[in-house]
Amino acid sequence: MKPITITLLTLILLAPSTAFSQTRSRSSRQKPATTTANQRVAQVRTQGATRVADQIKNLTKFMYILGGVTSSMAAVEDAARRSGASPADQTQQSKAQVRATIQNIREGLDKLEIDFRATPELQPYYIKLAGVAAGAATAEERAGANQFDAAGRQLLNVVNRLTDVLLLMRTTE
Repeated sequence: MKPITITLLTLILLAPSTAFSQTRSRSSRQKPATTTANQRVAQVRTQGATRVADQIKNLTKFMYILGGVTSSMAAVEDAARRSGASPADQTQQSKAQVRATIQNIREGLDKLEIDFRATPELQPYYIKLAGVAAGAATAEERAGANQFDAAGRQLLNVVNRLTDVLLLMRTTE
């Protein structure tokens, strides 16, 4: 009976000591790093989506204005043809300004594509974005050939692609 009592007392005394023998606490300190990484990805994605949205806004404003400018340029050219006079300098300046604006749009879309391709967090969306700058370049060529209506239609295709990218970015959050 004495050996059983000694064994039980020894077990009782050793049991608490094994519970306290762990020297490190089991905390998950890596979770904040993961959360920070997720926050960074979300922040970069939001910034990318904002840039796409800004391009859509700029393009739609420009296309709205382009419709009115194109109509007035066509009216001036028709009147000049009927009267036998050369188109007004104002029309030539308007055409040059439209061409320059389309060139600026293409350059902005080129930069957007490059940034999406170079940013790891935005690379999944680059596939859908690739080609919008080429679409703007086609619009630029058409404007250079005085085909402003066709250039506007091409820019409309660019807006559609940008909208698809924005929708994709929104659905993968």
